[in-house]
Amino acid sequence: MLIAKSKFTIFFYVVFLLVFIQDISSQEETKSDNTKTFNELRISEVRGTNALSLGIGTSVMNGDLSNPMFEIYSHIGYKRFLGSSVAINLGYHKFNLAYEDVFNEGFMSFDLNLEWYLSSHRKFTPFIFAGGGYHAANYFETTETKAQGGLGFEVLVTDRVGLKLFADYNYMFTDELEGVVFGASDDAYWRVAIGLNIYFGNFLKNKFAKKIPTVINSNQLADDY
Repeated sequence: MLIAKSKFTIFFYVVFLLVFIQDISSQEETKSDNTKTFNELRISEVRGTNALSLGIGTSVMNGDLSNPMFEIYSHIGYKRFLGSSVAINLGYHKFNLAYEDVFNEGFMSFDLNLEWYLSSHRKFTPFIFAGGGYHAANYFETTETKAQGGLGFEVLVTDRVGLKLFADYNYMFTDELEGVVFGASDDAYWRVAIGLNIYFGNFLKNKFAKKIPTVINSNQLADDY
């Protein structure tokens, strides 16, 4: 339990640091944004309301046995923004979990996450997410429920394609994932991946649009009488 609490504390501080850095960045960028024209503002609305999410990386066990191995991990999913910064993400994940010489099995999970993009109107944005999932062995020989949370960042390489890097922590509601019951805590595993978000649909509305003066509203002409 102490290990689980320490990992949660580290995760909390990392999230707090991301929010703090983003707040400072937002204050600095707002000053420069005030000089943008309406056309320049429109260019910054680059993320669509929908996205196809793809990724590949590695997964590693955090359970009862020693010498866990890094194995292959991949995912595909669909993302839908519910507002300017919050999205819901449904994904299918395929991966292996292994310990050296004693265990190597294939698994999959169906995850539903709520994501928060700290600056969705900018080309670079950190994001955090959390949700629940349905975990299954290959051919659904065993199934379990789980909870997961993670963080990452995305950089837009074009108006419709974002490059992302993220990591998530998956907590199982069982201690029998690798066939060994030991200790007071349930099994868990990490996944780290790089991937793409391919956006489509209408552009997200920029919540700062009304705060930025344009040539029209900052130079109003007085009516002649």
